[in-house]
Amino acid sequence: PTSVACVRQAIQDFGSRGDLNIEVISADHQNKPDVGSNIARQWFDRDGVDVIVDVPTSSVALAVAGVVKEKNKVYLNSTAATADLTGSACSPNTVHWTYDTYMLAKSTGGAMVKAGGDTWFFLTADYAFGRALERDTANFARNAGGRVVGQVRTPFPGTTDFSSFLVQAQASRAKVIGLANAGGDTINCVKQAAEFGITRRGTKLAALLMFINDVHGMGLQTAQGLVCTETFYWDLNDRTRAFTNKVKGGLGANMPAMSHAGCYASVLHYLKAAADMGAQAAKASGADAVARMKAMPTDDDCFGQGKIREDGRKIHPAYLFEVKKPEESKGPWDYYKLLQTTPADEAFRPLAEGGCSLVRS
Repeated sequence: PTSVACVRQAIQDFGSRGDLNIEVISADHQNKPDVGSNIARQWFDRDGVDVIVDVPTSSVALAVAGVVKEKNKVYLNSTAATADLTGSACSPNTVHWTYDTYMLAKSTGGAMVKAGGDTWFFLTADYAFGRALERDTANFARNAGGRVVGQVRTPFPGTTDFSSFLVQAQASRAKVIGLANAGGDTINCVKQAAEFGITRRGTKLAALLMFINDVHGMGLQTAQGLVCTETFYWDLNDRTRAFTNKVKGGLGANMPAMSHAGCYASVLHYLKAAADMGAQAAKASGADAVARMKAMPTDDDCFGQGKIREDGRKIHPAYLFEVKKPEESKGPWDYYKLLQTTPADEAFRPLAEGGCSLVRS
């Protein structure tokens, strides 16, 4: 619902321009690639949809990206993390906006090794996203002189009890337990690790993908001290605060995370490109619309100025945050303190290393 609200905000901010008539529909893919693919085909073949936005869960995103390319439509990914979307599975019809496994691994994983966390045990959600995040973080840890002493993969979806996996991780004596999962899985892992007293014994938890909404769900008492990377934080600067003040009235008790901000920013930029080329031309070829998006510099209140590379990767800074202690927070949703910023030109995988067929050597 928050993603949909942010898309509607983008349409409102874009305003009425040219011959664009914009309608928003939504559906639940249930974290199942076949369900996501079927929804995409139905939308394209029956309902006249031109653009698909968001698509959490990497396995679903990869499946949907294939359908979008086949139908020559547009896919604006915000919430699926696999860097393969701009690597081996890149497409002229896909833009990968908000974050990916390479960036998360470099920012969070690299920082943990520099801080002395040189032995790692991975607790990994067993699907495309989790495996990619484990792979990329392990590579950064090893390149920085660290070691991976073990890993365990948990069934996804459906795992809620992580106690036996956490016991395995603790028994490895790793200094860092890397949580290569997201959402409810991350929340359950952190809560259960706190119940077992794992962090009190000196072991660090690295939440390799965590959103501010997860912190809110856990509470600062449980989440304090966790380190995570986001590319948007509502209280980062004047522009992020301005965006949040506009959209929060439609979010109920929620607040936007980077995933929701990516939906806003990617749709806003698409609409600018579609208006620039004309609605009929944008509808006629998704690949042409994405090419126009790549040709235009990006600028929005969530991410500031940036660009889209030829592999479809949106480029902007990444921010490493630490969750505040309860006594450090000044009020609701005041949860992060900024540790470091990775500049836009360093945050994501180098263009030549992804293996994308769209990149000319």
